Amino acid sequence: MHNRLPILFWTLIWIVSVAMPGYGGEEQELVERLAAGSINWSRWVVQAKGVGTPNKKDNKSKTHDVLVVAKQKAVRKILEIVKNIRIDANSIVGDYANESDVILSKIESLIKDAHVVKQNYLSDGTVEVIMEVSLLGGFSQLILPQAIKQIGSIKTMAPTQGKHSPFTGLIVDARKIGVRPAMTLRIVDENQKEVYGSAFVSRECAVQHGIGGYATDMAFAQNHQRVANKPLIVKGLRTIGTMSPVIVISNADASKLRSSSEHLSFLKKCRVMIVVDQ
Repeated sequence: MHNRLPILFWTLIWIVSVAMPGYGGEEQELVERLAAGSINWSRWVVQAKGVGTPNKKDNKSKTHDVLVVAKQKAVRKILEIVKNIRIDANSIVGDYANESDVILSKIESLIKDAHVVKQNYLSDGTVEVIMEVSLLGGFSQLILPQAIKQIGSIKTMAPTQGKHSPFTGLIVDARKIGVRPAMTLRIVDENQKEVYGSAFVSRECAVQHGIGGYATDMAFAQNHQRVANKPLIVKGLRTIGTMSPVIVISNADASKLRSSSEHLSFLKKCRVMIVVDQ
């Protein structure tokens, strides 16, 4: 009986970890928490909470009206967050929006498509909602620099017989160097020659999946479908600038990446994961 207790204990732990939300994925995701809400850079979504309260002077105050107010407040918070999202090391979405009323109007229209992910009705008539909007799709199409273009099929050389099987993606261990996620991403060697960035990716892939994936756990990144079965893992040495999305890797690692005849193909498909501190 005593011999079976450890097995029973770990079985229960496994069941709880599978059943409880937040285990097996969410804890390894990179979430930037802000006063107005949060940005989940692993899922490329923005979330914000809105609260609607009934008018105590109006006994006819309807739950639907309170819900509408809660949604409006959440959307306003999402817009506030989105305007401060970094496009690259030097600019934010708000800078781009200020260039044209048309651009700002398009951003506001996309934000209004935010959907409710959680809704709570309190006994006093208060309604709380958490709303979410994706940074992928239409938003990325609007915000990503025009330097990220549609790229046709890339012809890659067949692997040489006897060589190791090709890499299927790239993981950069960028912990403890102060990486700051943005809509774009650059990886350079020690001579600041670009290894990965706008010129390497298909706009379609960047729009639909993001230019890179983020995680806070190496094992999670290694098993992520984004980088498939055999990713090349390199170490980030530093960033260019403080809290920047520009990562420097060693010349040796850059050479290893460039020597893979398949690297253009998986970079084009944005098969890149960045492991950072939470």
